[in-house]
Amino acid sequence: MKLNKHLTVKGQIKDRGRTKWTAMMLPEHVEMLREWQKEDRYHTKPELDDFDLEAIHEEIQLAYKRQCHIEIRVWRKNAQNFTGVISKLDIQSKILHLSIGPRAQQLLFDEIIGARTLE
Repeated sequence: MKLNKHLTVKGQIKDRGRTKWTAMMLPEHVEMLREWQKEDRYHTKPELDDFDLEAIHEEIQLAYKRQCHIEIRVWRKNAQNFTGVISKLDIQSKILHLSIGPRAQQLLFDEIIGARTLE
């Protein structure tokens, strides 16, 4: 029996998914569908309310005073995590300086979407 790599079984239904429809589509339509699927992977920046901002502020203050490691989640077109020790908080320019090993990373307050101390 020849195996079909595109065949999936969902319950009692055997389905080939998109494979069976692409032969009836124009190449422009197939390309548009591929671009549409890529857009589904995009995420938007989460909206933080006052309680979330207060919790993030407390975690950052606690890690800064204790000089312990902190994991900060930042939004730059997508979510990124940075782990290190806070070396400086610049409130005037709203920048957090995070020491990650021998190098330092500057994070804007507006980019921060989450913080968690590591002990």
